Amino acid sequence: MTWSIIAEDSATGQFGIAVATKFFAVGARVPHIAAGHGAIATQALVNPYYGIDGVKMLREGRSPRDTIVALTAADDGRESRQLHIMDAQGQIAAHTGKDCVDWCGHIAGHGFSIAGNMLAGAQVLDETAKAYLANETLPFARRLIAALRAGEAAGGDKRGKQSAALLIHDSEEWSALDLRVDDHADPLGELERLEAVSRERWVHFRQFLPTRQNPAGITDRATIDAGIATGLASER
Repeated sequence: MTWSIIAEDSATGQFGIAVATKFFAVGARVPHIAAGHGAIATQALVNPYYGIDGVKMLREGRSPRDTIVALTAADDGRESRQLHIMDAQGQIAAHTGKDCVDWCGHIAGHGFSIAGNMLAGAQVLDETAKAYLANETLPFARRLIAALRAGEAAGGDKRGKQSAALLIHDSEEWSALDLRVDDHADPLGELERLEAVSRERWVHFRQFLPTRQNPAGITDRATIDAGIATGLASER
């Protein structure tokens, strides 16, 4: 009962998933990303293990199609599920079970995949895709939100709206951005607000956190403060 977009930012290599629905806390169940390998959105009558086991398979080098075959073969409830996957090579695969509620379906383009069920119509996915393509000059997070905004304007989830989420990963296992609006009258509006708040400090601070290449990160507070100040200046 949702629609989501998976995309890879060609400028940074980041993977991102944005999702919205008339259901509680969508960000806790739908989006899953294996940094450097790919991303999965599991939805409809959601099976959380599609995400949990699916990212393991992507890390093992399985293709999106092989991953979907393996996941659905082990699940007798697969006809009530929907999922879509994109890997770091740009391969995309999707499954929409025959018992998913109309309108339901999947579309894909270069560097993105969009799927949804229980929607107002096919135009929800079409407008989401058009907006994603039209906003390539926007920073990645804002581009993903703008895409969902267009889908919502085209009807979105036919039951209404309640929650939304945005998950972005760089090369590290921890997320570059993980925003969740669990219950709100205007979840995408609130997601936009939170994304703007993230640029007040977090997105400029995260470069100093520990990484696999630099396990200690940067701990000198003067360096951190200077970097944040530089980042904030670039936002103006």
